[in-house]
Amino acid sequence: MGFASGVRLASVGLVFTGLIREVGTVVSSADGRLELSAPETARGVALGDSIAIDGICLTVVAFDDEHLSFQAVPETLARTSLATLDRGSRVNLEPALRVGDALGGHYVQGHVDGVGHVRSTAAEGEGKRIWIDPPAELLRYIAEKGSIAVQGTSLTVAAVDDAGFAVALIPHTLDETTLGALADGDVVNLEADVLAKYVEKLLPR
Repeated sequence: MGFASGVRLASVGLVFTGLIREVGTVVSSADGRLELSAPETARGVALGDSIAIDGICLTVVAFDDEHLSFQAVPETLARTSLATLDRGSRVNLEPALRVGDALGGHYVQGHVDGVGHVRSTAAEGEGKRIWIDPPAELLRYIAEKGSIAVQGTSLTVAAVDDAGFAVALIPHTLDETTLGALADGDVVNLEADVLAKYVEKLLPR
């Protein structure tokens, strides 16, 4: 496919809200080069824009009317689930927040803190409860009723135990993101609430 180089450089946003705008589909993924089919997002994009892909902030390096292209560095591939994506994989997309956009979700940077694993999924009324085990060093930032970004989606922590945490997903989230398709053992990108990190930094040791 041919990608346009764009006609303007957009200011790079560094803030997201965790509210998914579109679920895109991987066209190709190899050697850090990622191409997506994402017509809704592509319509309003400019070269250099920041897009969160499953919670990973990446920069648009090429695009056309329906597709977006990104280049990930080895550091990103090593610290996220990006390298596991194959042709046909579905991904959560959110453009960076722009001045004047409505605020929602919580403050998300698009900087993945670690990759967690789905421990279990279970129906809960019309929704679903999912338990996720994060890396041990990340668990200290996760509090019941606090915020967490899972695959770039802003969620409220429903419960915490010694190994992980649970989120309770409503039908809208299950329908409008990739989280409804999660199964036991799946890997997910996690970003803890940045406020927890600053609190830890400021407290006396």
